[in-house]
Amino acid sequence: MPHDLVLFDLDGTLSDPLVGIGRSINYALSHFGYEPLALADVATYVGPPLDETFKAITGGRMASEVTALVTKFRERYADVGYSENKLYPGIIEALEALRAANTPMAVCTSKRRDFAEKILTMFGLIQHFRFIDGGEIGTHKWQQIAVLLSQGKVSKSSIMVGDRSVDMIAAHRNGLKAAGVLWGYGSLAELSNEMPACLLSSPSELVDLANGRG
Repeated sequence: MPHDLVLFDLDGTLSDPLVGIGRSINYALSHFGYEPLALADVATYVGPPLDETFKAITGGRMASEVTALVTKFRERYADVGYSENKLYPGIIEALEALRAANTPMAVCTSKRRDFAEKILTMFGLIQHFRFIDGGEIGTHKWQQIAVLLSQGKVSKSSIMVGDRSVDMIAAHRNGLKAAGVLWGYGSLAELSNEMPACLLSSPSELVDLANGRG
């Protein structure tokens, strides 16, 4: 049966945020006296919430310092970092095909909602989605989906599409199916370990979700 909603992650699933996230992380780290990261090393941190990222990078500092790092990150990200996103090839066509098939779609991202909306508006994609759900410091994606369930915005017949294990875990913890995408920042092993309903190797395969794949 077709899914009643396809719930997309943003970073690493619809768009590639590495440059903007990497430069904004380094902007925050440098401000507080930390060594900047090589862009290749930033890839590990694309997906999880920012507070978890800065805890991992700095070795688990006090909450007040982590909050300050996140605030400094957002200072640059709001100005220019969000615009350094790139759409993955084939995403526009896949979303248009899903919409043509009358497949309801939405976005659930750990990124703050206003940033996600700016990115999707920049790419001319926001009209495809019923709603955009964003995260905040201290909020896990599984908690975001739990709230969406309680509000009736998603159901157990919805499917979460993402590139990291956090997306698969969030879906399964709430009784939803999950589809892993292999063009983002999660490895095949990372995604396979969470037993998604399906793994997609190309954005063109997203269209199969209209027919209930997964």
